[in-house]
Amino acid sequence: MDIHCLLDRLFPAGHQVAFDGVFLAGDGTCRENEVAILGTVGRTPIGVELAHRLAGEVLRVIERHPGRAILLLVDTQGQRLSRRDELLGINGFMAHLAKSIELARRRGHPVIGLVYSQAVSGGFLASSMLADRCFALPEAEIKVMSLPAMARITKIPLERLEALSATSPVFAPGVDNFLRMGAIESLWEGDLSACLAQALAGNTAVDRRRADGHARHGRLLAGPIAERVRRDAGL
Repeated sequence: MDIHCLLDRLFPAGHQVAFDGVFLAGDGTCRENEVAILGTVGRTPIGVELAHRLAGEVLRVIERHPGRAILLLVDTQGQRLSRRDELLGINGFMAHLAKSIELARRRGHPVIGLVYSQAVSGGFLASSMLADRCFALPEAEIKVMSLPAMARITKIPLERLEALSATSPVFAPGVDNFLRMGAIESLWEGDLSACLAQALAGNTAVDRRRADGHARHGRLLAGPIAERVRRDAGL
């Protein structure tokens, strides 16, 4: 979906969003809720500069607008794969972004992630996956790692991974599989402003991802194993 159309549908009461290349930031009003908006466009890779700028915008919201909800609009092909970014320590910049979002959550900012186009790898993991609640449009594309890349990293034959992906969403890309795993809470269709208002009104204190993944038969072991660890540790 075109980003301008998306913003108009999310914030029919009005929004002020500035674009600077592939970076966007601003504010909008949704059912009397003031929302800080930030994200990316054009399926851009996230390099050190963009990760630093996204983190800076999160910290600016924390400083200037205590408690304001934050909407992360995700459209990225993942972290930028370049020698320059690796030498500059892109892992540290991505970690800084993730920690900034976690700080916002701890300071009482409801953080909502929305994948509206593409979400891949570290660009997704360090942003929308850190949100209190993560949603997607039905036409979105989501994947953490392609099966050929996974085969190279894990040394598991590609044919074996393809067979596993046919029955297990953990190995398969696609918004439906991430929905089954609980990583995506639900798909937004129809009145997007109503979807956002409902998400903002929901409880962000409870992380339901493990429970949803188990109920949807996408992640059957994450919840029981976490519960066993807590029980054995006496927590």
